[in-house]
Amino acid sequence: MSLQSTIETHVKAAVAEIYNAALPAVEFQATRKEFEGDITVVVFPMLRVVKGNPVQIGTQIGEYLVAQVEEITAFNVVKGFLNLVVADAFYMNAFAEIQATENFGKTPEAGKAVMVEYSSPNTNKPLHLGHVRNVLLGYSVSEIIKAAGSKVYKTQIINDRGIHICKSMLAWERYGNGETPESTGLKGDKLVGNYYVKFDQEYKKEVAALVAQGKSEEEAKKGAPLLLEAQEMLRKWEAGDAETVALWKKMNQWVYDGFEVTYKNIGVDFDSYYYESNTYLLGKDNIEEGLKKGVFEKDPDGSVWCDLTEDGLDRKIVLRADGTAVYMTQDIGTAIQRVKDHPDVGGMIYTVGNEQDYHFQVLFLILKKLGYDWAENLFHLSYGMVDLPSGKMKSREGTVVDADDLINEVAATAGEISEELGKLDGYTDEEKKSLYKTIGLGALKYYILKVDPKKRILFDPKESVDFQGNTGPFIQYTYVRIQAILRKAKELNVPASVEGARDLHPKEKELIKLVQDYPATIQLAAAQKSPAIIANYTYDLVKEYNSFFQQVQILGTDNVADQSFRVALSKEVGQVIESAFGLLGIDVPERM
Repeated sequence: MSLQSTIETHVKAAVAEIYNAALPAVEFQATRKEFEGDITVVVFPMLRVVKGNPVQIGTQIGEYLVAQVEEITAFNVVKGFLNLVVADAFYMNAFAEIQATENFGKTPEAGKAVMVEYSSPNTNKPLHLGHVRNVLLGYSVSEIIKAAGSKVYKTQIINDRGIHICKSMLAWERYGNGETPESTGLKGDKLVGNYYVKFDQEYKKEVAALVAQGKSEEEAKKGAPLLLEAQEMLRKWEAGDAETVALWKKMNQWVYDGFEVTYKNIGVDFDSYYYESNTYLLGKDNIEEGLKKGVFEKDPDGSVWCDLTEDGLDRKIVLRADGTAVYMTQDIGTAIQRVKDHPDVGGMIYTVGNEQDYHFQVLFLILKKLGYDWAENLFHLSYGMVDLPSGKMKSREGTVVDADDLINEVAATAGEISEELGKLDGYTDEEKKSLYKTIGLGALKYYILKVDPKKRILFDPKESVDFQGNTGPFIQYTYVRIQAILRKAKELNVPASVEGARDLHPKEKELIKLVQDYPATIQLAAAQKSPAIIANYTYDLVKEYNSFFQQVQILGTDNVADQSFRVALSKEVGQVIESAFGLLGIDVPERM
């Protein structure tokens, strides 16, 4: 039984014995820093069943707990808050248990698997800053859910068909002079993205020319020859025209190869891929089933709808009058197909921007109405836009911040700052380059993941690579400091061990309490699908460690038992930092 459960049992017993009343639950909170204590019982909610003065009630319960619970050594009451002091022996035992636990904080795999979808790009442009937030969130949530005890499948659906793809294809065919990633030295996704921008430039010229000839802007936009040709190319692709399909395959492969380089650079991976060219016909059979079950209804023109007005939503089309699918149809079919492919999946998480909130509300409701039990466990990991100090990004106009460029920029910024700090004597150029990338990527990932996913972010690369404050490099630097202490301890033959009972320094106690919180933090982050919870926990741990480092002598004390214990405590904090940062997809360097 945990200490909190023990205290709760005895608080209820105290209320029954002293006041002859039944307390349904006990409310706890962490003791505020300005008061003595380790855990606080909130008295105010008890006034529903116990009449009296909160201070007097708190005092009587406190006296009862000190007499009955050996771990509670003292108490104080501030207004309606009963602050309890927990014995050092309890924390020493807890720390010994933590030390003995392999993969501390993580839970063994059990139950149904979860499928997490993220990235899901279009094959007409490179990955950009918006994709970076998506990819980092999806990957981190996957790792957190895995650490919380679920099997996870990481997947994406690649939007590899449609008019936007044909625009790049047509522009390359017309203006590309046969150039390839090999002949230009460009990554394939960048090369194809350039032709998407080229299409837009040439299309705008055609529209302007048609307007000059007296057409309305709307007529000009619809009738521009380039657009009509792109639409014809899409029709040919859908009809299976060999030449069009061959060009589509070639250019898409260039993009996939480019994406893989970016994913490797960012440090994320996938277990499976779905392609819209394979899934766009899925879902039609499910619509037929839904019609039989009465989930859908057919209009006189032959179109099929799902009426969700009784659920507070609107009527949603799931099949057009001509029998063609809409996005909703594909998403219904793809979800069902994924469970067929992975029968152990009991839920799915979709990492998609908040502009699609309503779409997923509708999708999840339809899947529930179709009677799939796993539909109860669907979650839209909705996130806000990422803005830059320079403003909004637009792919068509080529003003997007490319993911590869961003990675290079944060690594370069990390390099500049590290050179200024001048602590890399003896490093080869290759070692420096690798370290700058570790620091730069750590800065980028932490800056994005420390923010609640729902909030919009203004991303400032310079600000992210700061070695002070709530940043990735600051946390990495603390980890490096711990590794330096451990290396020094090894040189001095100081073991990282805990022997016998001891009185804890308040800073030691605070650190143990924070380390103890790590497993619960993982579970909370998994439940809320929020890497920000892990990020901010890690920052709190690091702040506390730095305070401990400033106030307590680690290797400088003459007391051998103190040295050994503080080295052991430092080692454990380092392991938790490394583990927590691993859940965010961030590496920690050994030296900086």
